[in-house]
Amino acid sequence: MASTEPYPSPPPSPKPSKIDPVLRNALRYTISAKEYKILHEYLITRSPSALRKRAPPPARINSIIRASDDHNAAAVRASLRVFIASQTGLQLWNLLTTRVLRKGTTPKTKPRISVLQSSNLRLSISLSLILLLHRVLFRFFTRLRSNLLTKDAAPFHHRNPRIARSLTSRLAPAAGASLAGFALGVYPADQLRLTIAIYVAARAAEFAYNALEADGWFRNKPRWWGSWMMMPLATGQLLHAFVYDRDCFPKAYGDFILSHTPNYLQRQPRSYPPSLPWPDPNTIVDSLAAISRLNWPPFVSPILFPDNPSHLPPSVTSISPITSPAHPSIPHLSCALLHPSNPSCSKTFLTYILTAFPSLVKFFTLIFTLFSLPRYKAYLSSPVRELNSLAKRILRMTLFITMAIGTSWGSICLFANTLPRTFLPTQRWLVGGFLGGLWSFLDSKGGRSNFLYSVRLSIDSTWKVGKKRGWWKGIKGGDLGVFVLGLMVVNTVYERNADAIQGSMVRKGLAVMRGEGWMDRAQQRVDVEKERDRKDF
Repeated sequence: MASTEPYPSPPPSPKPSKIDPVLRNALRYTISAKEYKILHEYLITRSPSALRKRAPPPARINSIIRASDDHNAAAVRASLRVFIASQTGLQLWNLLTTRVLRKGTTPKTKPRISVLQSSNLRLSISLSLILLLHRVLFRFFTRLRSNLLTKDAAPFHHRNPRIARSLTSRLAPAAGASLAGFALGVYPADQLRLTIAIYVAARAAEFAYNALEADGWFRNKPRWWGSWMMMPLATGQLLHAFVYDRDCFPKAYGDFILSHTPNYLQRQPRSYPPSLPWPDPNTIVDSLAAISRLNWPPFVSPILFPDNPSHLPPSVTSISPITSPAHPSIPHLSCALLHPSNPSCSKTFLTYILTAFPSLVKFFTLIFTLFSLPRYKAYLSSPVRELNSLAKRILRMTLFITMAIGTSWGSICLFANTLPRTFLPTQRWLVGGFLGGLWSFLDSKGGRSNFLYSVRLSIDSTWKVGKKRGWWKGIKGGDLGVFVLGLMVVNTVYERNADAIQGSMVRKGLAVMRGEGWMDRAQQRVDVEKERDRKDF
């Protein structure tokens, strides 16, 4: 019999196929719904039919992910990607440094260690855990603060007023999330961990200063006030450590100084017999340290006094190939070591400036050009202005470095000719480095990052020198405390005033650590204000 219903109901739709729980969780914690849709469009649709039938459609994955709280899954996804990216980058760097850059040299045999004890693996785990814990803790303290601000939490406020004030503070989530920094302890305590801690602490101090400056704390500061004022202190300490504690001095920094000191460090002449010894730059610097400990003795020329058996003190006999043919009119042993063929200290200084400046110009032209490549659009739109700005930066930096290195070396001759021998014999290196660092005012407008880099190196060197000489003892895990404290300051400044965080990439990185996405809060505020002004107009 035919149906009497005027509008028959449609047949029931087939039940959606169930997804394996393991596959569902694996998808949730490895890929987002948007990424799965792109993967499905460009990869799975071009796969064999058997795989296409088993793969769930993007709409199904989207419903699964949206049906649950995806915050934790997103945090796990981000941490896994940090782990994979960092591990891949470290392996590529290890391959580059051991196979490519050292090609043709005998590789050093390293002791075989287990995979779990690998420093690269532990660094990747540490970075991924910091991101994961930072997101989880930030969300936890944010939700806890929201719950404590409700009326239902009034009894807790009465029982624990101080704790309640701390947890309901606007800065509580930012400060609490910084405890994730203790995950850096997964990585072994070596130089890299100390460098990371010093870097974060220095950037935290920089951002805190920016926030205070924005609040008007330094409203009446003089025009010459700036970050360049830290450079003399840093260069003074670094020069002193370079002479007396080279094992506590950054090697790359020292190699740069030695390679750009053409006149003060005498190289072996081509006509000199290769079978005879010649002091290398490090030996010359060690001899200068010994000369200063001997209270800067005078120079006894073998040319004028050939019968004198003691032309050199016993501790510096290795510099005899340089000082023996030195000009007889040179009065000081340090001057005979630094410029043996030229009796004039001032002429040697001017010759150094004229000799070192061209090579440093080439060096910084290459470096600044490479760093300016990401800004190629600005160069295409305004080539004259951008090239002029680039040339100014190169010249300022070159002049600053040339004068700083030349003044530091030239101060040795200056003090030898003006000060008594016993007056500050070893502390002169501090003063000489300080005088060299004063040239940083030439690059005071754009050299802030370079100044802070030198300050970080000086802090690291000072800490090592102090431990070496017994001035202080290290605290186990102290670098972790410095790292967490620095991260806490950075998060707090970002919460109060995002504009104080210098660098768009840094602000975006902090937003990612909080789970807010790849966004620049300061730029968003500027865009909102521009849009509001446009509407008002």
